[in-house]
Amino acid sequence: MHAQRLDRARARMAEVGVDVLLLSVGADLPYLTGYTAMPLERLTMLVLPRDGDAVLVVPRLEAPRVVEQPGVFSVRPWDETDDPIALVAGLVGAAGVAAIGDRTWARFLVDLQAVARVGSWRKASEVMTALRARKDDAEMAALRHASGLADKVAAQLHAGEIPLVGRTELDVSQDISRRLVAEGHAKVNFAIVAAGENAASPHHDAGGRVIKAGEMVLCDFGGTMPDGYCSDITRCVWTGGEPPAQVREFYGVLQDAQAAAVAAAVIGTPCEEVDGVARKLISDGGYGEWFMHRTGHGIGLEEHEDPYIVSGNHELLAPGHAFSVEPGIYIPGLTGARIEDILIAADGGPEVLNHVTHDLVVVDA
Repeated sequence: MHAQRLDRARARMAEVGVDVLLLSVGADLPYLTGYTAMPLERLTMLVLPRDGDAVLVVPRLEAPRVVEQPGVFSVRPWDETDDPIALVAGLVGAAGVAAIGDRTWARFLVDLQAVARVGSWRKASEVMTALRARKDDAEMAALRHASGLADKVAAQLHAGEIPLVGRTELDVSQDISRRLVAEGHAKVNFAIVAAGENAASPHHDAGGRVIKAGEMVLCDFGGTMPDGYCSDITRCVWTGGEPPAQVREFYGVLQDAQAAAVAAAVIGTPCEEVDGVARKLISDGGYGEWFMHRTGHGIGLEEHEDPYIVSGNHELLAPGHAFSVEPGIYIPGLTGARIEDILIAADGGPEVLNHVTHDLVVVDA
């Protein structure tokens, strides 16, 4: 698999005019090699020439963590007294154009620019984005599995198995996090719990606010699986009693907008058009000023990656694109709501990976 991905990367490098690809921390490195670099002050870097052998430069103390793949890439450990910048520069040689990982620390880039014989520098995303955005069969299976486990926690929320009233947002966030891990996630990336007026803040930090009966609770959570692929889901519940008519009204507008945007996410549709579908319905419903973020983001080895479902992104949805559809309405001082599913663009239409109801479930917990 990694040999095929390296071949695809080289083909893309030829297409965009890059002579050597340099990857350090971030998801591009494990995508091509299976190895995730720790974010250390010690340099780890894959040197991938367009025409030549791939070499993974790693600190010697990290080398035991690398699963070597002979014929795919070789490993070049460096000792504490070595100069890893000089080592990388030597492997690069004379190159017209180098593309360096977008997440590479500035200290390494600046040092490399001072010594490497490179004519010009570009971002590695010019090579890697097109490769990683379209998921292969194994990646799509991994995303389905991750979404299914997140669904289990969302179902527990809807069933009232996660107590809410009388607990702090932080306590519930930690509860959701524990459940994600218990269902099989390796780590939790985020667990937003926002109650009442706090739900009007899309990325609210769960804190000491005690959840009361008769209010909205927005829960947005996801994590990373042992294989590196991510989940992400948002559902809202109402804590006891019948929600007020105003809440039912704006939530109904949101539910219709999310469903319409999902239906619009067919292969060949511009990403911005999917965003526009959700935005128009929310605006027509009178809530346009309170939908302030993009409709979705790609997902894979990172919780946020290409393609982005946002105005101005003219990219056409293609088979294997995996992304969220998550419009929201956030009314300052009152409350807010968001509904989020992960989708895969497929020949038969959008494949929705989350299957927990979108209805505003009333829980007594």
